[in-house]
Amino acid sequence: MKYVYILQSEVSERFYVGITDDLPARIRKHNAGEVPHTSKFRPWRLKTYIAFSDPRQAFAFEKYLKSASGRAFAKKRL
Repeated sequence: MKYVYILQSEVSERFYVGITDDLPARIRKHNAGEVPHTSKFRPWRLKTYIAFSDPRQAFAFEKYLKSASGRAFAKKRL
């Protein structure tokens, strides 16, 4: 399974979209400061995630969520 996830910073208005095989471990890495891009906005909480059995669909959805229309969709619907 591939998981596309959205994290929300607890100290700012920031969101982060990512993809992983192991969601709990990945969130721990974000909150431990092991991911340079997200380390300065921690702690993070999981806002939502979607599981995909097809990796291609997961990567396509992650790419969409990182686009302008995908960010608007996520703010409104997720």
